[in-house]
Amino acid sequence: MAEYQTDKKSRDSQMRAAIYQQLVETGEREKLKELLRMRLTECGWRDDLKQHCKEILRERGLENVTVDDLVREITPKGRQTVPDSVKKELLHRIRLFLAQQSNLQ
Repeated sequence: MAEYQTDKKSRDSQMRAAIYQQLVETGEREKLKELLRMRLTECGWRDDLKQHCKEILRERGLENVTVDDLVREITPKGRQTVPDSVKKELLHRIRLFLAQQSNLQ
């Protein structure tokens, strides 16, 4: 059973790497990143996260927080607060891309 799980993880990892490579080579990754930036700005996510950073800096003091500390602190909140609609839109776009790629081959 453990061997099966290892094989599956390996296949999943290889598949993710192949998809990532296709996204990069076709320029689709950059398009998706730009779409993500735009949607996160539109919904106020970026402003909310920026405000959270300011609060952390105010509480601890600018001289007591490194960039790494700030990133470690805000990353979980940033991931948790991405709206489901944005996640669904990106997933839909990736699926469309993969379907188009499979039709071309």
